[in-house]
Amino acid sequence: MQDYGQVIRSEQIQNAAHLWQEHRDAEFPANLRGVEFEGIDMVLLDADTAGCAYTWINNGGTLDPQRRRILQTCVEDLDWAIPQISDPSGHRYYQRLRQLALLISDALNAK
Repeated sequence: MQDYGQVIRSEQIQNAAHLWQEHRDAEFPANLRGVEFEGIDMVLLDADTAGCAYTWINNGGTLDPQRRRILQTCVEDLDWAIPQISDPSGHRYYQRLRQLALLISDALNAK
């Protein structure tokens, strides 16, 4: 019989993998290339968050301490930057990225 925690972790990874695939299939909002909001580079924010998500999914739901810190910073930056985005497609793009980051962060904090 499978441990309940393993079932939950598996579901979290599957949910994250689904969001990750949606994110990968989405085109980066062209009008946000080279854009910074108070020093937050939107391309780097996307890349840093995506790197943490990719690693977490491929490591079976684990992140090393450095990537945990990076992910936490990304969540904070996403929370601050998303309200600054006026373009609807850019807003949706980063909102999905935030949802992915929060799913992973919540899973890590539940351990």
